[in-house]
Amino acid sequence: MATSSGNSISTAQIQHSAGSEEVGVMDQRKRKRMQSNRESARRSRMRKQKHLDDLTAQVNQIRKENHQIMTSIGVTNQQYLNVEAESCILRAQMCELKQRLQSLNQIIHCINTTPPPPQPLAPASTIATSFDIGVFDYGFGDDDDFLQTGFINPWNNMGYINQQPIMASADMFQH
Repeated sequence: MATSSGNSISTAQIQHSAGSEEVGVMDQRKRKRMQSNRESARRSRMRKQKHLDDLTAQVNQIRKENHQIMTSIGVTNQQYLNVEAESCILRAQMCELKQRLQSLNQIIHCINTTPPPPQPLAPASTIATSFDIGVFDYGFGDDDDFLQTGFINPWNNMGYINQQPIMASADMFQH
C-alpha cells in the first residue's frame, strides 16, 4: 500500500500542480485581458476628451464669429439709418428747391408777359415842378425806378429769396 499511497500522492500532486499551472495561466490571461481593457478604456476616454475639447473650441470659435457678425450687422444698420435720414433730408430740400424754382419761373414769366407800363410824357421832375407841388417823397430813397416806370423794380427786392434757409433737418424725420 505504500506504493499505492506514494503513487496516489504523486498523482494528486501532479493533478494539483497541473491544476495550479492552469489556474496560473488563467490568472495571467485574466490579468492581461483586464490590463488590455483598462488601456482600451483609457484610450476611449482620451478620444472622448479630445473630441469634447475640439467641440468646445469649435463652439468658442463660432461664438466669436457670431459676435463679429452681430457687431457688423449693428454697424451696417446704423449706417443704413444715417443714410436713410440723410436721404429724407435731401428729398425735402429738393422739394423746397423745386418749389422755389417754380416760384422764380412764375415771377420771370409774369415779368416777361406783363406789358411795360406807359411812359410819362415828361420826366417826373418836370411834372412835379409844373404843378408847383414840390418834391414827392415816396419813401424809396434815391431810387428813381418808381418814378420812371411807375412801379418798383421786382429784381431789387428778390434778394430775400436767396437768403432764406432751407428748413429741412434730420429732426423732422425721427422715427
